Amino acid sequence: MTAGTTTAPLLGQTVVVIGGSAGIGLETARLARAQGAEVIIAARNPERLERAAREIGARSFAAFDAQDPQALAAFFADLPDQIDHVLLTGGGPYYGLLEDFDFDEAERSFRDHLFVPVRIAQLAVGRVRPSGTLLFIGGTGGRRPGRGLAMIGAGTAAMPALVANLAVEIAPIRVNLLAAGFVDTPLSASLLGDRLDARREELRATLPIGRVVGPQDVASLAVHIMQNTALTGATYDIDGGQQLV
Repeated sequence: MTAGTTTAPLLGQTVVVIGGSAGIGLETARLARAQGAEVIIAARNPERLERAAREIGARSFAAFDAQDPQALAAFFADLPDQIDHVLLTGGGPYYGLLEDFDFDEAERSFRDHLFVPVRIAQLAVGRVRPSGTLLFIGGTGGRRPGRGLAMIGAGTAAMPALVANLAVEIAPIRVNLLAAGFVDTPLSASLLGDRLDARREELRATLPIGRVVGPQDVASLAVHIMQNTALTGATYDIDGGQQLV
């Protein structure tokens, strides 16, 4: 093993992060860049995206909504002829009791977590190099039934099956799922509002790891999966043992 391989394992590779302006996406882009990759990031908010791109030294960036099929296709058409890895981060899950169920919000969440990955898989064929990977973000929180969890439970069950089937269909491109619990990101802060600190304290007291999972933890796993070409079709839980307590 050469020194270059040790210090820059992604040298010469191109990593695309959709949802790369904050949280898990930004930390993954930052780590991939530190390990030698060229990084292209995309997100909805152009100002925040431009700041993130400057901060990490991204090769390029594009502001668009990944739920827009035409915008997503145009983004892929503008990418280099060959890329190596694509990470898609999703928006927050939809929680809703049956009596006040919002079908529009539920549909948006399903498109975000299930239909957008399928479109990305279609667009990746011929663009992502063999043994490169598609990485999607799911969750572990919907594995236990509960009030208001019908849609998140359905999505949590569907994503591993989707990823396993895509891994077979578009092989040798690899497809994997990161199933996270609570991650201390700006998205979590926006969802919890003034309950954020209490949730952090609760997790510190109850999680087996004794601390809250951060975006850097998920980014480290994502970059490891990019490097390990034996991994495909699998779901990797990263929740600090949240399911166990």
